[in-house]
Order: sequence, then structure tokens, then C-alpha cells
Amino acid sequence: MRFLHALLDSLCRPMPPRDHTRSVWARLLTSDTGGVALQLLTGFVTAPDTTQTALTMAAGDSLTIRNAAIDSPVRLLTAWVDVQLRGILRIRSPKLHDNVQGIRMDTIASEVQPLLPAGHTQRLYPQDTLTVDLSGSATAADIETACLLLYYPDLPGQAGRFITPEDAKSRMVNLIGVENSLATGTAGGYSGEEAINADFDLMKANTDYALLGYTVSPVAGQTVGECAAVGWRGIDTGNLRVGGPGSDSDRWLTNRWFVWLSRQCGLPLIPVFNSANKAGILVDAAQDENGVDVLVTSIFAELGR
Repeated sequence: MRFLHALLDSLCRPMPPRDHTRSVWARLLTSDTGGVALQLLTGFVTAPDTTQTALTMAAGDSLTIRNAAIDSPVRLLTAWVDVQLRGILRIRSPKLHDNVQGIRMDTIASEVQPLLPAGHTQRLYPQDTLTVDLSGSATAADIETACLLLYYPDLPGQAGRFITPEDAKSRMVNLIGVENSLATGTAGGYSGEEAINADFDLMKANTDYALLGYTVSPVAGQTVGECAAVGWRGIDTGNLRVGGPGSDSDRWLTNRWFVWLSRQCGLPLIPVFNSANKAGILVDAAQDENGVDVLVTSIFAELGR
């Protein structure tokens, strides 16, 4: 009887005020309708000169934010460009600061590095469509490329596998570098796709591997190996492309890209792939009209249980 009185008393007590932000994150973290997703979006323009020109998106990419819950805190983690002449990148939407200039960033030729302040992510809104435009070279056929990296904390139908740097470090057994020589095209967007085991098939059976970072290098006989972006996708990323800048000179950043990004943003952003899916773990690169082939070395940590 005392138990029943105590139970009724606890049920009748007024609930404390709810912190809306915390309640949203609590719902997301316990949701069984969706999972974490990371997505690299890439688009390009041709010989835009000083005119701000809307991006032509790479095949399969869209500037419409995916249909997550309307209050889901989707984030633009960072953005970068690969241009051949100084220009301007603009990211706009009525839901951002303003729809006139929005996030307006000057660009520098062949500087394939993040443009946004590290760790200061921009809130995006499900089903909103971004307007992204770019200016740059006026030389006929020159392709200028822009990339945006988005984070979804709770995307329906997705089950991406991502961990923190602390998890990766505590579970790491060995490091391994896996090379892929990508023969890129000249039409802009992504090309040169091949499976992660196409050149070296050395991953251990039924083992998890965390993608810590990567390097981009020239292939044999070349002196330049730069591209706009490198991407990976497979069942372990929900078949969405994850990736980073295609710089062949900023190895201090790319060789720890996902570790650095995760620490800066305070989010689990290190992709985990299982070797059982290796034939479906696809690597590709976004390249301009020069079609420079690139050698990508994916730096994985073999994970223990």
C-alpha cells in the first residue's frame, strides 16, 4: 500500500521545465528511425569569370537538404574550393543570415583548404534548398569546383558508422595505408571510381577499419596530384559519399582529416568500414578539365573489438 501511495505521489508531481535544445538532442540520440550521416556535396562551374555562377552539381548530389526531422540540427561542417583564378564562393538561403551575400568567402587559386572557421558549424534546415555560386577563371573550359560537407545527426533510412578519435585510439590495433590510383576524367564532378581493394587487397577478413585520413599524390610520371576532393562511400556510410579536400601539399591536414574534423566539431565523424564490404567501398575524386590522375592513400586504423 505504501508503494502505491508513493507511486501515485510521484506521478502527480509537476514536471520541471524542459530544455528544448536538450530534448531535441535526447530524442535524436535515442531515435530508432534514423542514424548519423555525413555527406560530401560537390558542384562546379565553367569559365565563370567575375560572374557569380550557380553550381552544376555532380551526379547524385543536390543542394536540397535531405528530409530529416524538421527540428533536426543539420550542420554545414565546412566548405572548400579548387579554383584556377581568385574568385568568390557564396552559400545563401533565406534561412541563413541573409539571402543577399550569405556566407561569402574569397578564394585563392590552387588552395584546396577549408574556408570556414574550424569547429564553427552552420545550422541548416531539412528540405531547404541552398543557393551556391562561384566565380573564378575566365579561360575557356576552365572548371572551378566547390565542395560542402554536411552532417545529419538523425537521417531516416541511414545507418552510417562513425566514431570519435578517442574510440579510434583506444580500439586501434594497427595502422594500414591503402593505395588507389584514380584515373580521373575531364568533365568535372567525380570520376576515377574504384573499389578500396582494387590495387591492394590486404584487409583482414571481417574486421572493422576506421578511416583516419588520407594523402593525395601524383601518380608515376607526374609532378602534380591535386584534385578538388576525394570521396569514399559504401554500405557503412549509408551509401553517401564522405570525403575531404584533394590537396597534394597539405598532408598535415589530410593525413588526419576525419580525426581533425571530429575534434574540431565535437562530433563522431571518423567513418568505420568493415572489410567484408571491401568490394563495395568505393573511392573516387572530383577533378577539373585537366584530368590529372591522382594517387590516394587511405589511412586506416584496424580496430579491435
